[in-house]
Amino acid sequence: MEHKSFFIKSYGCQMNVYDSEKIKSLLQNKGLEHQDNYDDADVVILNTCNIREKAAHKVYSDIGRINHSNKDKVIAVVGCVAQAENTEMLKKNQSIDIVLGPQSYHLLPTMLDDVRDRKIRSINTEFIVNEKFDYLSEQGKPKGVSSFVTIQEGCDKFCSFCVVPYTRGPEYSRNYNSIIDEVNSMVNNGAREIVLLGQNVNAYQFKNGNKIYRLSDLIDKLTTIKDLKRIRYTTSHPINMDDELIDLHSNNKKLMPFLHLPVQSGSSKILKMMNRKYDVEFYRDIIFKIRDKSPNIEISSDFIIGYPGESEQDFINTLELIDDIKFTQSYSFIYSPRPGTKSAMIEDNLTKKVKSERLKILQSKLTEIQHDFNKTHVGKKTSVLIENQSTTNPEYYFGRTPYMQSVYIKSNHLINGEEKDIKITSCNHKSLYGTC
Repeated sequence: MEHKSFFIKSYGCQMNVYDSEKIKSLLQNKGLEHQDNYDDADVVILNTCNIREKAAHKVYSDIGRINHSNKDKVIAVVGCVAQAENTEMLKKNQSIDIVLGPQSYHLLPTMLDDVRDRKIRSINTEFIVNEKFDYLSEQGKPKGVSSFVTIQEGCDKFCSFCVVPYTRGPEYSRNYNSIIDEVNSMVNNGAREIVLLGQNVNAYQFKNGNKIYRLSDLIDKLTTIKDLKRIRYTTSHPINMDDELIDLHSNNKKLMPFLHLPVQSGSSKILKMMNRKYDVEFYRDIIFKIRDKSPNIEISSDFIIGYPGESEQDFINTLELIDDIKFTQSYSFIYSPRPGTKSAMIEDNLTKKVKSERLKILQSKLTEIQHDFNKTHVGKKTSVLIENQSTTNPEYYFGRTPYMQSVYIKSNHLINGEEKDIKITSCNHKSLYGTC
């Protein structure tokens, strides 16, 4: 049976969203039609994330739901769960036809043909990242005012809680000129903001002859693209915040004054157990150095709560760090052991109740800080990049401030892609509301 249509679902990080767009373009170029609902598709692709335990469980739950709907569908599990579980996936669930790691997406059309013509289940989890970038960069470009571009994959840090080095492989930096070409193409297609992505994006380092291009060099080059208005990058590692990049935040107007710099814990003891390769004082010093150069910059972070061995004092230290830094956005989770990581072998001495209580306290503090920051914008005008008009209520537009705040604007004359000074009239901890 000829494959005519496909559905794709992304789990987890922004890099998965970017990869899914590339897979979508790849299959459309092969003549398959994209569907918004899996019921309408011949092929269902699940682009998975393995960072947290619940994400992996959700994949199997979704497979069960899809299989119950129609047993004749081809199901392809791609991404990090596929890489981590490998052949075990085929053993666990007979409904899975294809298992494909995150560095081999360009092989999907051939594997679909094998399933169709040879009636075989197919698997590929090789680390061939350079080939992936070379091939997928040729596919259709994602559309939208704000667009993602992956510039770096993999990780060499080996944090004790993280599976990324095992699912995405070692650090690999994409060809400098290939990135420039893709961004130019995106801007020509209407993108006005580019978000540079990587597991350790500020570890970007591409060697061309005698020249080594770092993230600061790449951003400087992208700044010369006339119609590109905003540049962001995520996710960064504290030990890769070099002086050139810190200086760039103070002198490059297209680089947004917002930095996502995960700390994970405010306890040096826990950071050492996590193998983060810095202590709390190092992190504080980096933040103070950045703010000394760029007083208007805002910081967001990630926090893991309930790491094995986390004492009450360790948790208090994390709260104290939050009070010191005043993170205006954050992501916080209860620790989830991942098979194959060093931390999974550590005895977990904390109850679920204690972990949940700590998470609630931490999130309450972070929410309060975020709300207080949003309140400082009420009654003032702030620059907003307009991303889209509401489909349900055309009187409203959506955009973001330089600090990544969501803004809902009542207006009937805004244009997607323009930067506009918006009068902020109200807010909650999540969003700003304004008029124009």
